[in-house]
Amino acid sequence: MTEGALLLDKPAGWTSHDVVAKLRGLLRERRIGHAGTLDPMATGLLVIAVGPATRLLRFAQSGLKRYEGVLRFGEATDTLDADGTVVRRAAVPTLDAVTVAGAARELTGVIEQRPPMVSAVRVGGRRLHELARSGEEVERTPRPVVVESFELTATERADEWRFEVVCGPGTYVRVLASDLAEMVGTVGHLRSLRRTASSGHTIAEATTLEQVATDLAAGRPVLRPTADLISSLPLVRVDDDAATRLRHGRALDLGDAAGPFVGAIDAEGRVVAVIERREGEWRPTVVLAGGPREAR
Repeated sequence: MTEGALLLDKPAGWTSHDVVAKLRGLLRERRIGHAGTLDPMATGLLVIAVGPATRLLRFAQSGLKRYEGVLRFGEATDTLDADGTVVRRAAVPTLDAVTVAGAARELTGVIEQRPPMVSAVRVGGRRLHELARSGEEVERTPRPVVVESFELTATERADEWRFEVVCGPGTYVRVLASDLAEMVGTVGHLRSLRRTASSGHTIAEATTLEQVATDLAAGRPVLRPTADLISSLPLVRVDDDAATRLRHGRALDLGDAAGPFVGAIDAEGRVVAVIERREGEWRPTVVLAGGPREAR
């Protein structure tokens, strides 16, 4: 059984699905998924789960993410990023740090954000990007998202500013960029975007598809421990008896443990279960059957 996590530096021009398809061939495992889609133009940290560990993906994408990139003012595209076609141009006012920072502050905290038409969100059973390709535009209900910080720095070009964003799951950074451009009196789109951190992991920990292929060919392990997928949760170490109880769906007494979810790991650091507080008891909500091994 192949099971574990992989932190990958996604290259530009690849969809997240392309990465998963490539890894399925390399690892000879169909059960592979990712936590948090990156658009084709974006690069950076993609958290991957392999084998039974895919059942933990919802916890792997629940933490904060950090991005850096460049926002170009004066041009709007149909995708809100550099992969799209320019659909509108507008003059760029003289911008200073105070003005831009003030607009960015209004886009921090808990805000309402409308998903872009070119996205994987479903409306009426169809994904928005499918509707967009057929020339349709539909009403999208704004959704609450969390933006912890949004900081911008001027560059040598008057129409481009560098930025760094720390945000919660479900946040569209290209929408943030477009909204900020409108707030300062123009239009804009993402010129570049790179995810540098996700749920406690950083890009410095990531490998590449090329390195994965090289390591596998050399017989070196490529997967990280499955526990890396729940690193944003409180963790509790359980003995063999408690692990058996959890695998049979029985409750544990965790007292006043922080919640609502807690990761249970055994003496060797392997994930046994994710436990949820329900009706005053701590019961397993996801259970992994046994100890994983690394791929090849």
